[in-house]
Amino acid sequence: MKPEIHPKYYPDAKVICACGRTFTVGSTMPELHVEICSNCHPFYTGKQKLLDTARRVERFEARAGKQTVAAAGRKGRKVKKERAAARKATKKPKLEREPGLSKPPAASS
Repeated sequence: MKPEIHPKYYPDAKVICACGRTFTVGSTMPELHVEICSNCHPFYTGKQKLLDTARRVERFEARAGKQTVAAAGRKGRKVKKERAAARKATKKPKLEREPGLSKPPAASS
């Protein structure tokens, strides 16, 4: 490191929060004043309030509910393949065409 270009490092810098909590950290400043810390931040204390002015959460929950209802009504691949195989087995066989004819022979009754 080059001398005289790096700031002085304070390994026991004092941090003072607006709520009154103090703790030590390593910093280039001997004393830090902060407005909010992990002791008083709403996210960490569990006192966070979610403001949902545009009803985004309710709309998302409604969409998610619709998807689960639709998914319950869907059938899987195995069921679809079994149905297709059953339809194919019950289908009438096609009439054989004679060579040279463009239409199948008419059924005589």
